Amino acid sequence: MNGDHVIAIYESIAELTKEMLAAARASDWELLASLETRCGKHIATLKNFEDTITLSEQHRNRKIDIIRKILEDDRDIRNLTEPGLRRLSALIQSNQTEQKLVNTYGIGS
Repeated sequence: MNGDHVIAIYESIAELTKEMLAAARASDWELLASLETRCGKHIATLKNFEDTITLSEQHRNRKIDIIRKILEDDRDIRNLTEPGLRRLSALIQSNQTEQKLVNTYGIGS
């Protein structure tokens, strides 16, 4: 593996995060999860090999640009998904409370 390979992996991650953002905008949670899994595989590859590679200044600059884009997309994905996750958490909490009441007092819906 060399600097070009490292950059190619970062570019693949950037493309996947772009697709993840599109999936989040479309509320396609299954696709989002699938893309996230694929992205994780690329990240694992980088973790295994990147420390052994010395990047040229050009590669380092390109890597920085790619990471900035990945982080922007990640922020946008979180902004789209967090409200739904908070609602889901509240619903789960409500259901747990209701179940405790049923178990304790034998009442509920």
